[in-house]
Amino acid sequence: MQIAPEISFHNIDQTDWAENAIRDHIARLERIYGRMTTCRVRIDQRNRNANNTIPPVVHIEVSVPGHKDIVVAHEPDHLQRKFQQPDLHNAINEAFRIAELRLGKFKDKRADHVAEGTHEAANEFRGQVAELTPDKDFGFVMTKEGGLLYFHRNSVLAGNFDQLKRGDEVTYVEEMGDTGPTASKVRVAGR
Repeated sequence: MQIAPEISFHNIDQTDWAENAIRDHIARLERIYGRMTTCRVRIDQRNRNANNTIPPVVHIEVSVPGHKDIVVAHEPDHLQRKFQQPDLHNAINEAFRIAELRLGKFKDKRADHVAEGTHEAANEFRGQVAELTPDKDFGFVMTKEGGLLYFHRNSVLAGNFDQLKRGDEVTYVEEMGDTGPTASKVRVAGR
């Protein structure tokens, strides 16, 4: 992980066992997908009642390169429907169970997206130019999923980098770069 995880407690006492459990769960997330940038966890006791039966909300944000954050947060009623007497332990485990599922699906989707094909065309995707920084020789391609992929002037094989403009349709091959997924073999569509 590039940035140390952030763990915060709001309206609830911070306990060592809870923080250790969260760190163990974060380590499990890293084993699922080792390219996580960071993980932020916030535990918030929003409401209380006389019986102390309203569980806290565990909010998890997992940052991965080239994709929007994976966010898990559910209201206390989710836990109250699932557990007879929900508590902080249940809230932590349930939130991370959902985070593991979503991160696993993201990893599978990413693996399918960059899977090796028998021909280069099998790995070619359509997108459009989202941003250009001609003075620094790079830009970003927006994928059909809405993610942004970096590309360099030298990655443009068909078409002229200097004539590209925002919104131009392109095809590209997604590859793993030093900092995450990048677009290579960029071609202006129709050429």
